[in-house]
Amino acid sequence: MKATVAWWDLKGSGHTIESLRAYLHDEAIDRFAAVEGLRLKFWIADPQTQRWGAVMLWETAEAAAQPLAPRAAELIGRAPASYTVFDVEATVEGVPLLPGRV
Repeated sequence: MKATVAWWDLKGSGHTIESLRAYLHDEAIDRFAAVEGLRLKFWIADPQTQRWGAVMLWETAEAAAQPLAPRAAELIGRAPASYTVFDVEATVEGVPLLPGRV
């Protein structure tokens, strides 16, 4: 398995974490639910540094390398400031304290 992490710096982009939340709920969640080989994606935000990003868990290196429509980059107006690919050694899902909460 592979993991990818992308971070955008929103400063000067004309976008905020709040404006990207609308994109997330209106379009991104459904679009990424259909990506083959993607096991998990979670979007991350850091209000203190005005950064927006995503962590994706992929079944294979080939799946992680597939081209994806750069919608977030298109909205933000630039590529991620940081994009890193990692090998995944193991995964585990713990026991939820708050069932149904995401």
